Amino acid sequence: MKHLTAIIFSLAIVLAAYFLGNAYVKRASPPRVISVTGLGNENFTSDLIVWEGQFSSNNFELKLAFEQLNRDKDIVKNYLVSKGISEETIIFNSVQTNELRDNKYENGNYIGSIFRGYQLTQSIQIESTDVALLEKVSREITELLNKGVQFNSSPPRYYYTKIADLKVEMISKATEDARVRAERIAENSGGRLGNLISARMGVFQITGQNSGEDYSWGGAYNTSAKNKTASITMRLEYSAN
Repeated sequence: MKHLTAIIFSLAIVLAAYFLGNAYVKRASPPRVISVTGLGNENFTSDLIVWEGQFSSNNFELKLAFEQLNRDKDIVKNYLVSKGISEETIIFNSVQTNELRDNKYENGNYIGSIFRGYQLTQSIQIESTDVALLEKVSREITELLNKGVQFNSSPPRYYYTKIADLKVEMISKATEDARVRAERIAENSGGRLGNLISARMGVFQITGQNSGEDYSWGGAYNTSAKNKTASITMRLEYSAN
């Protein structure tokens, strides 16, 4: 009986040593992983333009200020239509009313204000796929000064309506770029590229072409440049054999 117990005890020690040794080997030789980052970028030209501007009228009487603003509104609309802008694309926003007052002081102390009249402001917005036409109109809008309208123009904003398709294409390019990098690393180390373990997409960025803009952690989205560059990164992890 003692002899059988000794044999069992010996087998237990051998098995324990085997499993402990195997665990050590696995821990000492972790799986080989190749991590790479691929870049996909694409230059494109915006196909949608948004332009905004505003004009105003001043008068001591609110009614007269409103009548003048309506006359200016007709002048602005007729001018834009004459330049080829579709009337349906011209959006006139609600009128903003502001009382103009000059503060009055006596011996450095505020004692009240003097009413200088009303200022009514009307803003417009135009959205168009005819980028070239609206660009031209925005540059020539100062011609309204000759018609008695002081029009303040904002810089146009540029967008791209097929951004979703572009993003898919760029992800494909970035993934392929990362895969090629991983294959080269595996070959240079004398191994072979294994299966894809994980893939993570980086931040999507849109900057002006040749603008030198800095990328943002949250993703840049340039609207001031007509010609843009979109970029995205993909981080892939492969097993290595």
